[in-house]
Amino acid sequence: MCNFCHQHGEGKKWYLEARNYSEDLLSDLRRRRLIEKFFRGSDHLNKSEKGLASLDKLPAFLSNFIRKKITKKQMPYHFGQVIPIEDVEKILEMATSVVRLACICRKAILGSEQRFCYGLSLAPQGGEMVNILKGIDASYLIGPQTGGLEYLSREKALEHMRQCEQDGLCHSVWTFLTPFIGGLCNCSLPGCMALRTSLLHKTPVMFRGEYVAVVDQEKCIACGECQKICPFGAYLSTKNGNKAQVNLKNCYGCGICRSVCPTGAISLVDRVSVPEVAQLWL
Repeated sequence: MCNFCHQHGEGKKWYLEARNYSEDLLSDLRRRRLIEKFFRGSDHLNKSEKGLASLDKLPAFLSNFIRKKITKKQMPYHFGQVIPIEDVEKILEMATSVVRLACICRKAILGSEQRFCYGLSLAPQGGEMVNILKGIDASYLIGPQTGGLEYLSREKALEHMRQCEQDGLCHSVWTFLTPFIGGLCNCSLPGCMALRTSLLHKTPVMFRGEYVAVVDQEKCIACGECQKICPFGAYLSTKNGNKAQVNLKNCYGCGICRSVCPTGAISLVDRVSVPEVAQLWL
């Protein structure tokens, strides 16, 4: 388990602990202000992207030092973790309200509205989280050119997330001031700020999943579909008939490779059961 699990999971994975979605945690004024600031507009994400691009140009010793400080600072505030679809389903089973909204990252990076984000609550109709979002002047989120906040059934939300997986998006769960969990996202490059920061700018702002992928070599037909869809570059080349192999140090355990494997050769195992990456969370 990652350190979030130990601190906030009480024996479960931290994101499967129902109380971490509860209204009680939103009574914290600091947390409410953080949510308001994050969703008010995309300017802060544009500034972050420019700052990270500048960081990439610095000498390695200096940029690495700064990156570690950014990661450490980010963890308690708005930090998330990659999760597979079966854990998405478990989270949705706990939620009493699911609201789909426009992705602020894609608005900042791509300039378009794409609805890959979900706010979750154990309260009916979104509870206090929805009230906070409705009170924010954020045209990209609830303005006249959008569909506003969409209330979905858990079944409909899961259906959409399964389609996202088929399209190559990985799932993630996010906090606003740990341990409060604000919702689920479906992440992909180039529009996801978390993936851009973690992978392109090499500054981790999301935990790896609790799992890693393994390949049954007898079932593998070297079709290369897993390599094509993996957003983390975890699969070694299958050219010249080479069967798929996982670079465990690159694997985030999202599991989307399974959705395109025609022979069912890929499965997920607990990260802690693989000594090589048992303690690799960032």
